[in-house]
Amino acid sequence: MTDKLEAIQDRYHYLEEKMSDPAVLADMSQFAKINKEYKDLTEIVGCYRSLKAIESQIVGARQLLLDSDPEVREMASAELSDLEPLMDELRERIDYLLIPKDPEDSKDVIFEIRSGTGGDEASLFAGDLFRMYSKYFESQGWKTEVLDENPGTVGGYNKVVMEVYGAEVYGKLKFESGAHRVQRVPKTESQGRIHTSAATVAVMPKFEEEEIDIRKDDLKTDTFRAQGAGGQHVNKTESGVRFTHIPTGIVAESTDSRSQHKNREIALQRLYVKIQEAAREKVYLEQKDKRKSLVGSGDRSDKIRTYNFPQNRVTDHRINLTIYSLDRVMEGDLEEIIVSLQRAENAEKLKGAE
Repeated sequence: MTDKLEAIQDRYHYLEEKMSDPAVLADMSQFAKINKEYKDLTEIVGCYRSLKAIESQIVGARQLLLDSDPEVREMASAELSDLEPLMDELRERIDYLLIPKDPEDSKDVIFEIRSGTGGDEASLFAGDLFRMYSKYFESQGWKTEVLDENPGTVGGYNKVVMEVYGAEVYGKLKFESGAHRVQRVPKTESQGRIHTSAATVAVMPKFEEEEIDIRKDDLKTDTFRAQGAGGQHVNKTESGVRFTHIPTGIVAESTDSRSQHKNREIALQRLYVKIQEAAREKVYLEQKDKRKSLVGSGDRSDKIRTYNFPQNRVTDHRINLTIYSLDRVMEGDLEEIIVSLQRAENAEKLKGAE
């Protein structure tokens, strides 16, 4: 591990020098890229430097244990009692920091909530999820833009689609894709019976168009008239966009925006993600005998979480996490759940690296 850490430190010094290079300073795009990598390496380099300093102190303290003076030996023993736990903590932190990061974690996302089974209650629950996530986004300092919303007949949403912008957005939200189930007495229920309904969440990383490596010759593009909700917002132009990837037959479309340009962008994003998911699924099927994913595929058909209002309980089924503070979760306090899912993913990555 020492060789790897030395190489990281050398890279850190190289980036530090590049950031003062006039040619780099004149190119903001290149500077931003170098600066990001530099910041990404800062913590691990700092931990490595602290580890080396503590290891040096431990070597010195162990030498003093051989001293003929009992007071010196006692002082050295006390110093070791303080230093050795610190060394273990730093090594554990470095192990964590060395876990390969998903390059998509830093991306913004397209975030979609749809009502599922349960009729009006499902739409109301989709509205509650929208409120919950909106509060969480705000707590993270992220910005949002609603692209499309289709309100339910008694409130909430049949569908709402938004873009979320900020730092490490996909890294925190990627585990939210799937079916969210609610158990509660609906407002429309006069007998006080508990009903179960559901809403689905889909989280898609947002790629820049130049990052999407799909040949234009491999694409078939169709435009069509999107079906609006009626009234003044009926779509009278062909704003809907559909892409077909000819080599794989994969199709993706968007009618989420009234702008054909925006729908083209969203449909291309969806197509790229579908192609990626197909490739990942192939790899997953090849490796599934080796290890089983803790956090699931992220497919919206996977039941990932249950929100039980009578017991003030929320359960994430992928990692068997149960929290008896649903009231706080519905106010956007999702950090405990998200951090637990990230830890589960990191533990799985460490197992895979062994």
